Amino acid sequence: MKRRFLNGLALLLGMMVIAAPFVAAKDETLEELITRAEAAQPGHQPDLYVEAADRELKLTTDSYKNNKPEEARVTLDKIVEFSDKAHSAAIKSGKRLPHTEIKIRKVSARLRDLKLNVDVDEQPLVQNAIDRLEDFRTEILKTMFGAKGHE
Repeated sequence: MKRRFLNGLALLLGMMVIAAPFVAAKDETLEELITRAEAAQPGHQPDLYVEAADRELKLTTDSYKNNKPEEARVTLDKIVEFSDKAHSAAIKSGKRLPHTEIKIRKVSARLRDLKLNVDVDEQPLVQNAIDRLEDFRTEILKTMFGAKGHE
């Protein structure tokens, strides 16, 4: 009985140790996330930069909803910047390529949805960001599967 209790306690403590970084990451500010991404090992950078791009996407959406297109343009540029850093880190390290491609595809899809809900004057800027993200995805896919030459 005592052994069973100790095993259960050890399992619970182990789960808490494993979960602690994930709980801390949710409370982390965007600036802290970016700092952590810059200092991380190349293999861990793609996930961190994609998370930063995802957070910037939320800020972009909120800025457009609150009729603050100037702020939205800045955060839109940040989405492209962080997606670029994620894709570059994934290619350079050779790690997290499929995951990074999927995450960038999801951000791009959400930008396509956003484009339908912004002023006509803002749509080309959003489309430009989408095009850049699609270029990053293409580079990742070429790295994963190789560019096939025409014979």
